[in-house]
Amino acid sequence: MSIQTAEQFEENEQYTQAYDEYKRLYEKNPKDLSLLERLGHLSMLLENFDQAAEHYTKILESDATNVLAYEQLMDIYVTKDRYKYYIYRGNLHSVEHKLEHAINDYKKALNCAQEDNQILSTRFVLGTLYEQNGDNLKAIDEYLKVCDYENAPQETYLRLSKLYVKESAVASAIEVLERARKNGLNSVDVNENLSDLYLKNGNPEKAIETTNDELTKVKCLLDMNNIKEAEQKLTQMDEQYNHIAQFHALKAQYYYMNKNYDEALKSVEKYDEYEKNSPLTYQMRALIFEDKNDEYNAHINWGKYNLVRGNKDIAINEYLNAFQIKDNDVDLLNTLAVLLEESGDKNHAMEFYERISKIDGKDRKALSKLAEFRKSIGDYRTQTEYLEKLYNLDSRNSTVIRELAEAYERIKNKPSAVEFYKKYLEVGKGNPDYSKIQHKLDKLENTEMQEEEGLIDKIFKWFNKD
Repeated sequence: MSIQTAEQFEENEQYTQAYDEYKRLYEKNPKDLSLLERLGHLSMLLENFDQAAEHYTKILESDATNVLAYEQLMDIYVTKDRYKYYIYRGNLHSVEHKLEHAINDYKKALNCAQEDNQILSTRFVLGTLYEQNGDNLKAIDEYLKVCDYENAPQETYLRLSKLYVKESAVASAIEVLERARKNGLNSVDVNENLSDLYLKNGNPEKAIETTNDELTKVKCLLDMNNIKEAEQKLTQMDEQYNHIAQFHALKAQYYYMNKNYDEALKSVEKYDEYEKNSPLTYQMRALIFEDKNDEYNAHINWGKYNLVRGNKDIAINEYLNAFQIKDNDVDLLNTLAVLLEESGDKNHAMEFYERISKIDGKDRKALSKLAEFRKSIGDYRTQTEYLEKLYNLDSRNSTVIRELAEAYERIKNKPSAVEFYKKYLEVGKGNPDYSKIQHKLDKLENTEMQEEEGLIDKIFKWFNKD
């Protein structure tokens, strides 16, 4: 018994013997999908289509992205079973990320469905496809139709409730999960999701009746302003829950409600250790600083909160408010400069890089950005000033030296241009443009050149004329 024997049978068109040989091999290696493919192929040749379908279905159980299996199953069912044909075609299109085609296939499969379980499963997948395609309302419609069936799966209710939350319909999300419980789906997932929704909807009394989660119970007690009982629970839970981020968030809320802001901030720090860069970290800090009347740090943290959530324009506005309170924080200035530059407001960004360079004359990033900007607007004379500062910080930086040489050449300051091209040749040995710069220097030294006024200088002169 060997693969060579099976292949020889197949080559000799002895398909039955080849099939039997492959089957024996497969029974010893049931995880070998290539053997299943051969069995499926031979079953097709022998026109044993039910057997072929069984083999290709098994392949999909192990590899749901196997295109060949879908194509073969479509060939098997194209005339035999239109429901299955459209299901497999839809799955193939889904694997190929052609969601619109997959949706159309499942609609056609729905029209061919004969039994309730077919209709239910098809609608469920159709809802999933709509959800993946970003069409939440159509997904909701399909999931609602699935929920009309007594044996609707729990996942349908959970997905439906999440979609309602996305659509800002929390009351509808609650109603869906309450309906799930009435239908006997009283699982942990349903109860905890429902409890969270009750809290979101401002009903901690119902939430605490629904949840079995100790942390959620503390949250409910705090939201009910039952601070004493919440404190008792937090104390009892300290050893067991001290490694959980939510526990520290609840402690922060407890201290905040008691106006113990220093302890609240310590709890936020602990929370941040377990949930790095979470929006909740910055939201909690912002609220604490607001209560402490520390407007500067409140704005900084609201800025970070909105930045993490992707609200860049709001974040910039918060940072600008912080800047109005304190205008010499280099970290804040850097953040504003970067955000404004990313938003396309380059001129405004340069104002902040300029402030940084005045506060910290050794900030290379600010000097480099300012030099680059001055070059972009044709102000080469000011560009050389920033480049000179960069050169003084690192006299061996070949990139800065070359840019300085080129800038001096643009304003026709021949002595300085020659000086820095020579310096470039001293430090830039091995650079790919070494010979090119050597040639440029030779040409420059033999060229008459008179230094010209820069464009900006000329503009100032025009405005200063009597």
